[in-house]
Amino acid sequence: MSDIPTSNPPPSPASGIIERAKNIILKPKETWAVIDTEPATTQSIYMPYVLVLAAIGPIAQFIGGQVFGYGAFGISFHPPIGTALVSAILSYGLALATTFALALVIDGLAPNFGGQKNQVQALKVAAYSATAGWLAGIFGLIPALAILGLLGLYSLYLLYLGLPILMKVPQDKAMGYTVVVIIVAIVLFLIVGAIVASLTTPSLPDIRM
Repeated sequence: MSDIPTSNPPPSPASGIIERAKNIILKPKETWAVIDTEPATTQSIYMPYVLVLAAIGPIAQFIGGQVFGYGAFGISFHPPIGTALVSAILSYGLALATTFALALVIDGLAPNFGGQKNQVQALKVAAYSATAGWLAGIFGLIPALAILGLLGLYSLYLLYLGLPILMKVPQDKAMGYTVVVIIVAIVLFLIVGAIVASLTTPSLPDIRM
């Protein structure tokens, strides 16, 4: 009796996200080369990768603030749940929008540094280089460990590696390109923070001794 060949089930979206995140962190150069040749669309980049990873920080901060609160000098406070929820939703939505905005900047600047304009490739760079920063958002679960979120700065290195590969920028111009993109990213980050702060209804926190 001949054996009936069986096919392996396709990987789940969750396993795909984990594998891509692990590879871009541990093997960035090889992974960027793979990403460079992958067919993609705006939708395929956002769903599910960006939609899932961008939610880590806002969710972690919401839970951490409600469970552990924020404290200093023996005084801790828990943000009102309504305010914290609005802040988390705004932060998430603006993170999604900022990723797209940064991609437009990456695409628009490419010719100035000898690169090639390509909106999909630019979105790949913006999305996948942000992986370290999004993963570092998990430390928001315990506010006392929030300083470890600085590990997310590894995303700057990922950006530096990805820009010349995907945007076809000469290596000798990659640093200048990266610096300009980082400056724009910082400005976008500050704008997002200001928007969240201004739209979040201020109220007295729940203070506990």
